[in-house]
Amino acid sequence: MVKVTDVKKKLGGFYLQDISFSLPEGYIMGLVGKNGAGKSTVLKLLSGLYHQDSGEITLFGTTYPRDEKKIKNNIGFVLSEEGIFLGEMSLLENARMYGRYYENYREDMFRDYCLEFGLKEEQKKKKLSTGEYLKFQFAFALSHQPKLLLLDEPTANFDPKFRSRFLHIITDYIKDGKHSVILATHLTSDLDKIADYITFLDRGKLLFSMDRETLNKSYRMVAGEEYKVNLLPKENIIYKEKGEFATKALVKHGRWSLYDRALEVSYPTLEELMYYLLKGKKL
Repeated sequence: MVKVTDVKKKLGGFYLQDISFSLPEGYIMGLVGKNGAGKSTVLKLLSGLYHQDSGEITLFGTTYPRDEKKIKNNIGFVLSEEGIFLGEMSLLENARMYGRYYENYREDMFRDYCLEFGLKEEQKKKKLSTGEYLKFQFAFALSHQPKLLLLDEPTANFDPKFRSRFLHIITDYIKDGKHSVILATHLTSDLDKIADYITFLDRGKLLFSMDRETLNKSYRMVAGEEYKVNLLPKENIIYKEKGEFATKALVKHGRWSLYDRALEVSYPTLEELMYYLLKGKKL
């Protein structure tokens, strides 16, 4: 469904460099990295709001600008910025105006999602809180039934109850194997639950993009007495940190890796993986 090959984009002092990744139908990709890593830039390139300086982006087997109408008809997005919607118009008026550009837009679905999400369809867009505006964008995106959802940091502004509902909706959305989601977020605990692929950016560079199974095979967190951690092969230790009660380290894991029984060994969370990889600067 999505294939990005050697894409570069320069925006002022920011430079997105040689980004490559792919996402098949029926999966959720988590796009992670610190603020300024390039997550929003990647989503804007995929949505057609930006055009790459070089490289190729293929969506649904075709490219911008050749099949821009077809691509945009099949993409729904939730952006953290103001976006296209007009402040003086109500939610329903905005949906009706922009819904005309999508072949599969259904007003009844939009109104149902507004009701479910606790939104008043007659309310003006400019009166919405940040969380409400993101819910509105989500409702509109779902109502034109796209094949691909591009979601930029929506969950940070949702209350815990709605965040749980949101995660349920997008996992249900991909179950037919014909839809996919790219979710940019710094709340990595959400991605620990639902992401099938992880793409990790740092200051415009791609650190890795891989499926969760490969990630689980590639890394381990170990914790224990420092001298026990130091007995591990040095070339496998990505970064270690001494704590009050134990030394913790992220290590490369292979099929034949052995660990002292005194060490606590576990799969790293995404938060741990990001922290230790950036500290160690070694993949």
